Amino acid sequence: MKIAGWILSVLIALFLAGASATPKILGMEAAIEPMQVVGWPTKYMLLIAAIEIGVMVLFLIPRTALLGAVLTTGLLGGSLAANLRVDNPLFSHTLFSIYLGIAVWVALWLREEKVRQVFPFVAR
Repeated sequence: MKIAGWILSVLIALFLAGASATPKILGMEAAIEPMQVVGWPTKYMLLIAAIEIGVMVLFLIPRTALLGAVLTTGLLGGSLAANLRVDNPLFSHTLFSIYLGIAVWVALWLREEKVRQVFPFVAR
């Protein structure tokens, strides 16, 4: 379980770094256009990228993983709200934050015994 949790954690971090933070840092059109659609000024792209990287670093460090998961959940909540506000497609854009958030918590649950104790999965 721990290995699966770490693999999922690294995949999530690579996705956020590669598909979300890097285009913002490089000022790519793939980052500019979605920012404009949801009404965010592009001047915030670097700040958002830094936050994304910061929460993922926290998430990957075992001692701060819980804080990283909580902060990532907040970040994803803002993304969901922004996409919902502009009526972006539900399943591909708006709910993507939910999908990613579930993956973050599943990864943490698999990695950390203490999280499994707080949220036990009981099959009946």
